[in-house]
Order: sequence, then C-alpha cells, then structure tokens
Amino acid sequence: MRPVIALAACALVALAACKEEEIARPDPVAMTDETVGYYCQMYVMDHPGPKGQIFVKGFDAPFWFSQVTDARAFVLDPEREGEVLAIYVSDMGAAESWAIPGENNWIPVETAYYVIESTQLGGMGTPEAISYASRADAEALVAEVGGRVVGWEDLTDTYVRPDFDQTGSDEHAQADEHAHDAGANPGQIAEANQ
Repeated sequence: MRPVIALAACALVALAACKEEEIARPDPVAMTDETVGYYCQMYVMDHPGPKGQIFVKGFDAPFWFSQVTDARAFVLDPEREGEVLAIYVSDMGAAESWAIPGENNWIPVETAYYVIESTQLGGMGTPEAISYASRADAEALVAEVGGRVVGWEDLTDTYVRPDFDQTGSDEHAQADEHAHDAGANPGQIAEANQ
C-alpha cells in the first residue's frame, strides 16, 4: 500500500507544480523605440496616449498595442488563439504627457480605471479607453474632456470596435482617411480630430 501512497503524493506534487507554472503572471516590460504594434505594425512610441501589452502563453515577449482599446479588442476576439497570461496598460496619471505616455508606468488591467466616451481620441485617432491607476485621476480627466469612468470588463466589443457607419459617428473615420491620404502621421490625426 505504501508505494501507492508515495506515487499519489508524487502525482500531487507534480500537479501543484504545473498549476503554479500556469498561474505565474509575467511582469510588464519597458516599451522601447523598437516596440511595434500588433495590429498596425508601426512603432508604438510614435503615437500619443495610453498603450497596452499582452502576454500570451507560448510567446516570450508581449504583444504590443498602440491603444488600450486595441488590447481589449484582442482579448474579445473570438478567433484569437493562445491563452492570455497577463495584460498591462499605461497609467496616464504617471505619464509625462499625452504625447509621452511612459515606458515603465504599467498597471494590471484589472486594477485600472478607464475614461471612455470622452472627446480625447487615442493614438490611432479613434475612441480610446484612457487608463489610470487612480480613480481620482480618471475623474479629473472626465471633468476636463467629458466621458465616464468604467472598469476593464465594461469595455464592450461595441465600444472597442465601433461600426462607424452604423453609429453615424463616421466623421473621425473620414478625417483619419483624409489625413492618411495627405500623409499625416497618427499624432497629427488625433490633433485634427480634437
């Protein structure tokens, strides 16, 4: 009987080690000048506003996003492959400015407060979920540019991937298209839309 107990104990230890490995949360990494966005394949630091980084099982480096809404769209994508291990967003309360969101001021998405439906567009010139570690900082932005404060789970598919043609809010999309045709960079597009 003792060999059976020893074998069961070894199996439990092995299972516990596997579970511990599965729940290990990677730490955020610093954004660099060479960081490229997952969707746009452009340098992330070339765009103003908050950013996102997502760690996916099987990949050593995070996937980068030029906007927080892009990171949320990735998570909500039903065709996305790979288990998400950790997601971090910029704390704009610790940012030097809107144009310089910071390289190391990352916060877990679950603890962040997000300002949505404001007049402040994201780095790619589309509606953004502006992330803060402090609710007071988020509410201060609402007082300045409108909108409301929500949590990560409140960032719905409809908000992060709006259908501009259906909502009647296609003026931003048209402005982006004209600006791209004229050779403007995304920072100029965001300024043009304000």
